Amino acid sequence: MAVAVITGTSTGIGLATAVAFGRAGYQSYATMRRPEASPELAGIAQAENLPIKIVTMDVDDDQSVSGAFKKILAAAGRIDVLVNNAGIHAHGATEELPLADFRRVMETNYFGSLRCIQAVLPGMRGQNSGHIVNVSTVGGRITGLSQGPYSGSKFALEAISEILAGEVKRFGIHVAIVEPGGFVTPIFGKIRAVPKNTLYPQERRMNAIYAALVKMGQPPSMLAERIVEIVRSGTWQLRHPVGADAEGFLKYRASISDEHWVDLHAIATDEEFAAAAKREFGLELDL
Repeated sequence: MAVAVITGTSTGIGLATAVAFGRAGYQSYATMRRPEASPELAGIAQAENLPIKIVTMDVDDDQSVSGAFKKILAAAGRIDVLVNNAGIHAHGATEELPLADFRRVMETNYFGSLRCIQAVLPGMRGQNSGHIVNVSTVGGRITGLSQGPYSGSKFALEAISEILAGEVKRFGIHVAIVEPGGFVTPIFGKIRAVPKNTLYPQERRMNAIYAALVKMGQPPSMLAERIVEIVRSGTWQLRHPVGADAEGFLKYRASISDEHWVDLHAIATDEEFAAAAKREFGLELDL
């Protein structure tokens, strides 16, 4: 039985991905920081008798990552698939956000993935096979309004993924970047209230975009099934936009100049921005 390790499985995309690999016949090791606080996955695994084992791991911590992968390798003997899904979100105006917020997001979304990648590479290289799937976002290729911490971390993840793909291909290791558009996950419920005294309207406008995307109702299970499909296909394709809106956003951004994109970010009034969002993206915003 092939072995898959999925990080950040307490909710949302990670939980759905662990279930999808279990249903596909993989021995799935689902990692999360506090399993006792997130019993949903264990309940699904028990109810469906799925080959899913939950492992405590904090991707921000060197010893936690090292210990968890040693435990998995001792039990399973090998790792065939790593899905780096663990991630956190923060956004706000660059001037107004503390540097600690930028560091916190980069630590989890970028360095957390790197820790896990370095943990699995020796074994995958030794067996001359493996799949590493890094869950990015459309925001890893397109900057979002006031998305400095989040987009910055995902741009970095995309860069290291592309570099890694070239380094390890000769060892039979596949690297894939998954780029979801707007999926309904708990991350949308963690959006902070915009500070009343902010000098910048972009964060408020991005929250309205999130609200519009949620109405599209794309479930995490759809993305999870696509991740399993990518792994099982054996494709060497690097980037995989997923979701009804993902390709459209990427094609749109590629069709315009950087200056036009900056001008959209800089629109003066909410009314003008709402009209532009309708015209350029087909989104109805409540502003």
